[in-house]
Amino acid sequence: MEMTGVSLKRGYLVVEGNDCMGPAEEIKKQKVSECCLPKDGDRLDSDCLPTSETEPKTPEVVSAGKGKKNSGAQLEEEEEEDGFSEEGEEEEAESFAEMMKHGLTELDVGITKFVSSHQGFSGILKERYSDFIVHEIGKDGQISHLDDLSVPVDEEDPSEDVFMVLTTEEKQQLEELQLFKNKETSVAIEVIEDTKEKRTIIHQAIKSLFPGLETKTEDRAGRKYIVAYHAAGKKALANPRKHSWPKSRGSYCHFVLYKENKDTMDAINVLSKYLRVKPNIFSYMGTKDKRAITVQEIAVLKISAQRLAHLNKCLMNFKLGNFSYQKTPLKLGELQGNHFTVVLRNITGTDDQVQQAMNSLKEIGFINYYGMQRFGTTAVPTYQVGRAILQNSWTEVMDLILKPRSGAEKGYLVKCREEWAKTKDPTAALKKLPVKRCVEGQLLRGLSKYGMKNIVSAFGIIPRNNRLMYIHSYQSYVWNNMVSKRIEDYGLKPVPGDLVLKGATATYIEEEDITNYSIHDVVMPLPGFDVIYPKHKISEAYREMLTMDNLDIDNMRHKIRDYSLSGAYRKIIIRPQNVSWEVVVYDDPKIPLFNTDVDNLEGKPPPVFASEGKYRALKMDFSLPPSTYATMAIREVLKMDTSIKNQTQLNTTWLR
Repeated sequence: MEMTGVSLKRGYLVVEGNDCMGPAEEIKKQKVSECCLPKDGDRLDSDCLPTSETEPKTPEVVSAGKGKKNSGAQLEEEEEEDGFSEEGEEEEAESFAEMMKHGLTELDVGITKFVSSHQGFSGILKERYSDFIVHEIGKDGQISHLDDLSVPVDEEDPSEDVFMVLTTEEKQQLEELQLFKNKETSVAIEVIEDTKEKRTIIHQAIKSLFPGLETKTEDRAGRKYIVAYHAAGKKALANPRKHSWPKSRGSYCHFVLYKENKDTMDAINVLSKYLRVKPNIFSYMGTKDKRAITVQEIAVLKISAQRLAHLNKCLMNFKLGNFSYQKTPLKLGELQGNHFTVVLRNITGTDDQVQQAMNSLKEIGFINYYGMQRFGTTAVPTYQVGRAILQNSWTEVMDLILKPRSGAEKGYLVKCREEWAKTKDPTAALKKLPVKRCVEGQLLRGLSKYGMKNIVSAFGIIPRNNRLMYIHSYQSYVWNNMVSKRIEDYGLKPVPGDLVLKGATATYIEEEDITNYSIHDVVMPLPGFDVIYPKHKISEAYREMLTMDNLDIDNMRHKIRDYSLSGAYRKIIIRPQNVSWEVVVYDDPKIPLFNTDVDNLEGKPPPVFASEGKYRALKMDFSLPPSTYATMAIREVLKMDTSIKNQTQLNTTWLR
């Protein structure tokens, strides 16, 4: 997993939040690794689909310059590059930094305060993917690890031959039949070496690898054929056959997924593509971000551990293991949090500064701000779109999403926006997009379908989670600003009129109860129709902020039910659990500074550190509850601005 080269050409901040639900990216095809190709070259393992290109392991580089405020954000390369010369890197960095002058800073989204008094220092976050590892904490409180690749023994599983018996051409024909991509109603496969055992294996291969297809044996002119056909129409693909699953076995195969450089939905799209099933048969407790190594539990309906384990031979940047059969799927939100292992490389802080910073993180914690990822990266923040939705200003919603904007974007999006500004023709603008699944493409498709006078229905084509992301971004924007004001006015102690939770119910702190609470008990509301506000001047600050945005804090119900905000409560200070750290020295910036689960499975010895070296790194471990942002914890340690705008300028300086 060696990472080399740097490109700062196009990028955006990715914050490692525990519950970040962004729109899934277009799925990128992965090349089948050589282990899937037998020596004769004419057959592939049946779960290894050959596809056009592999996704490269691009580096994560985020550096902090020499200054008090530094950023631990990261830049994401959105297009594969073969690498640049040093001169090219500098030019690209200059160009990107220039574009990001229009991006957001922390100040723009209300992130202004720190809780600790130590002096900040510089460090580089995510110089390598392996510098940022996330392990899910399950509902039982256990940290998920990939440490067992064995498959549960099950006599009812088919033989391994089912993965090798079909040719590439036969698999292609069967897949097209399964997905209704041709006019044929069946596919006939000749049994070359006709034995009952051979026929049985072909039957098993088709039924297990292509859900929704049934098989029968036919004699044609003295030759035996296995004929595949649809069992139950188009619904069969979504519902794996009930009768093919052993009754004694739980319906769901749970497994631990180790992934690199893929968000959770992307990963599930890849797995479903290789398994030839619909993504909705997978379930999980929380989404994990792309630009990291992450380990989490996944459940899938009626796909055997044997078949899942076979994907380990085919997929790069994935590993599946710790298989078990259970009666129930997983549900969003069931997790207890995430455990982070983070390396900040090339730190400038003294040992005393590091000690003060980490002790403060362990004992006091950090302000539970929503991180920069919540608000987008271009000159049009997501909270502005959310505000327009809540105002019922649909023309503004359309314009904010589609109008030309300053900042870093892919070329085809720039052309699409230019076409829209020039013609206001959704069909013409849509033709400029090679990728139609992005929000802009979905909205344009909706406008083409419903017309410019029905923007509400056109916007409704965008998946619900993505639409709600905008209004949640506005809630987060208000919350960040109000928490900063609360800490500025009242400091880090509870005061009468603050809110605390008793069970799920918010109650006020009274004067006589003040000694019963600490700042770690205090919550503040995200605005909505089903919350109460503090009984001090911050309540009026909420009202003023919403009034300035032409919203009525007393009426947060929307005429479209989906956009009615009930509100919620969020702790203002989070104290991480299981905090530990060490400062290590190293000479080679490419060496990993700790082992991953896959390293441990492969028996790699942990790195050994010298007592002296060119560079110093801070290795930190901590656990966070769901819906909190690790970069906000790191911000508190380094005392830095995590915005991509600030970070890009620092990176440009650092590259020189």
